[in-house]
Amino acid sequence: MSVAAHAHTSYGHHARALKTPRDIEYDVLARITGRIQTHIPHARGRTGAALTEALNDNRRLWAAFAADLAHPENAFPADLRARMFYLAEFTLRHTLQVLSGSASADVLVDINTAVMRGLRPGGRTA
Repeated sequence: MSVAAHAHTSYGHHARALKTPRDIEYDVLARITGRIQTHIPHARGRTGAALTEALNDNRRLWAAFAADLAHPENAFPADLRARMFYLAEFTLRHTLQVLSGSASADVLVDINTAVMRGLRPGGRTA
C-alpha cells in the first residue's frame, strides 16, 4: 500500500468529519443541482423518472431548510430568514409546477446555484 493510500485509509474519514454545516449544505445542493441539470435536457416537455427523483430530493431539502428557518433558535438575521423562507416556499410551489409539466426546472437550478454561491467564501461555486 502506498503512503498516500495508507494516509487516505487512516485519515480520510476524519477529514470528512471536519466539514462545516455550510460545507455539507453546499455539497448536498451541488449534488442535487447537478442531477437536475443532467436530466433537464432529456425531459423537455415531460418529467422523466431521474428528473422526478432529483426534484423530489430538492423539494425535501428545501422543506428541511424551511423547517430550520422557522425554528425560533435559528441564528440568521430576521430579514435573511424571511427571504430564505420565501425562496423555500417558491421552490416547493415551482417544483410542483415542474412535475406537472407546466414549468421548467431551470429556475430551480438558478436558485440552488445562487444559494451555493452564498455558502462559499468569495461567492464561488465549484
